[in-house]
Amino acid sequence: MAIVTISRQMGTGAYAMAKELSKKLKYTLIDGPKIAELAKSYGLAEDILERVDEKPPAYITAEDRLQAANLSTMELILLDAARKGNVVMYGRGAQYLLEGMTNVLRVRIIAPFEERVENLAEREWIDPDLARDLIRRSDHQRGGFTHFYFDRDWQSPFEYDLVFNTSRLSKSAIVEAIVAAAKDPKLKEGEADLTSHLDDLILRKRVEVALLKSGKIGSLHFKIECMDGAISLTGHVHNDEEREEAVRIAEKVKGVKQVDDDLQVMNYQHHLE
Repeated sequence: MAIVTISRQMGTGAYAMAKELSKKLKYTLIDGPKIAELAKSYGLAEDILERVDEKPPAYITAEDRLQAANLSTMELILLDAARKGNVVMYGRGAQYLLEGMTNVLRVRIIAPFEERVENLAEREWIDPDLARDLIRRSDHQRGGFTHFYFDRDWQSPFEYDLVFNTSRLSKSAIVEAIVAAAKDPKLKEGEADLTSHLDDLILRKRVEVALLKSGKIGSLHFKIECMDGAISLTGHVHNDEEREEAVRIAEKVKGVKQVDDDLQVMNYQHHLE
């Protein structure tokens, strides 16, 4: 059930490498088109997916809750795909979603800025100045996405197992190196326990999506945890009605065996300015 995640900078040629890697490993590539294909069965329309796909929120609005629900649904798509195993997950913060999974090979592909500009301009037949703007915008969006939703620095090498600079190595050499690493027996250690852990991550995410979609809970100021199908809710709600609703929603999610309610009622909403 090996999984490879690829984080990349625009203009590195990472997408072509991801496709070649998937072909060599005979893994399924979970990229933008594949996510869009899968999203239909999760109730995510193409325009909604476009708004949440690797983009930080533009500002705080009343729609933030809906955006959070849509993003969590996209994350659920990724987790369900990971559950099947033998996948290459392209972008979307997959390395953070699968944190703690020791059978995940986390890869980062980078290149110097001006080299990326040259690559993009040549590939897309566009002016270099436009390529610079597109790359800066992409870096800003993707960096903001990972910082806002995962509180991580996507440029930190400590987030990855392998970091490749395409100015130093050929694309074929990079692909072969990733193939070799993905076949390392060490990645397969403890897979049975990891499957159970991933099942808990998926169930937790399903509960999170259900709660975010509820119109009867003001805001999610509480934590959702899952272990062996048991959901634990801890934190604060505005009133007893919200507390009961949160428990009721969690109990109705398929796969939930029990709900441990440790929610505290705290009517703090009127203090907000």
